[in-house]
Amino acid sequence: MNIKNNRRNNRKSSAVNHYANAEYGLAAVPDLNAVRSRSRTRRVLAMMLCMALTAAVMTVPAFATSGGGTTTGGDALTAVNNLSTFIFSLIRAVGIILLGYGILQVGLSFQSHDPSQRSNGILTIAGGIIIVFTKEILDLITA
Repeated sequence: MNIKNNRRNNRKSSAVNHYANAEYGLAAVPDLNAVRSRSRTRRVLAMMLCMALTAAVMTVPAFATSGGGTTTGGDALTAVNNLSTFIFSLIRAVGIILLGYGILQVGLSFQSHDPSQRSNGILTIAGGIIIVFTKEILDLITA
């Protein structure tokens, strides 16, 4: 009975590995979960410190001009119009890419005699045309 109790007590020690005992002459091994949690905590704190340092270093003062205009002398409406033009040019570029991909799909469908690929290509061409002319379509709707 005593031998069984001693074996149970030896298994219950969580901080020492079963290889680390006096029989083998090895030192006690620390609990790996505690080591991992300390390492994780240090990593999280280091990440937070890096983010705070980055936010502190990358702050830029904004200087306003008198009259409510921008530093180049234009007004806010001009800046918004320029941004709108830029965004619509990006949308137009995506539409042209889709249009080219649709044409490629239709051409490959004729080569492989695949009607489902042909219909997908025609739908992609139609979507590309709509995306290319988005600005004109919106101008017609809002006018």
